[in-house]
Amino acid sequence: MHKNFWTLEDFEVFSIDGLENRMNALQGFIQPKFHMLGRQFSDRLSSYGTDEFFPHVAKHARRTVNPPKDSWVAFAPAKRGYKALPHFQIGLWGTHLFIILAVIYENPDKKGIAERLDQHKKVLTSLPDTYIISGDHMKPEATQIGDAGADGIEKLLDRLHTVKKAEFLVGRHLLREDAVKMTEDDFIAYAEDTFDRLLPVYDVVIGKM
Repeated sequence: MHKNFWTLEDFEVFSIDGLENRMNALQGFIQPKFHMLGRQFSDRLSSYGTDEFFPHVAKHARRTVNPPKDSWVAFAPAKRGYKALPHFQIGLWGTHLFIILAVIYENPDKKGIAERLDQHKKVLTSLPDTYIISGDHMKPEATQIGDAGADGIEKLLDRLHTVKKAEFLVGRHLLREDAVKMTEDDFIAYAEDTFDRLLPVYDVVIGKM
């Protein structure tokens, strides 16, 4: 498949004014791609053998005024709901694409997750330097692991352990200028490689290691 998967129009959806107009564009341009990725990668993640994964395309159903600034498809080992579980995401902001493993504020086991990651920090420090970490899924900014270093990882894990609304995200960002150059096969391979590198982190998060 040589057709490019993502387009500038996909990313420009998040510049459209108005909730209804942006949601219509999101449903028309981006969500069909999320549904396709959801089917493909829930099967791939399930084949890893840790859990059976199910896709969840963000609906943004609770919004009544403010249009979404980002959107995603999540993968979690539950048919209904994913936010309370460690989960994977493929998503877009207006500036970039992200592929991440996420522990967000609804998760009830953040202290345990922080302790397990602290005991097995090598699964994080051994990731490529260009992979990112973040403590807030509501913000597009993140820090590359190479810039954060072991101290930066430690601070984020400490916050996850002690602050009620703290979060922990790890994964990969891809600038939209680079994403739109990828064919469908290129992007699938890129996402597969990213998930393969994040799955050992997931194993630590859920206590498998």
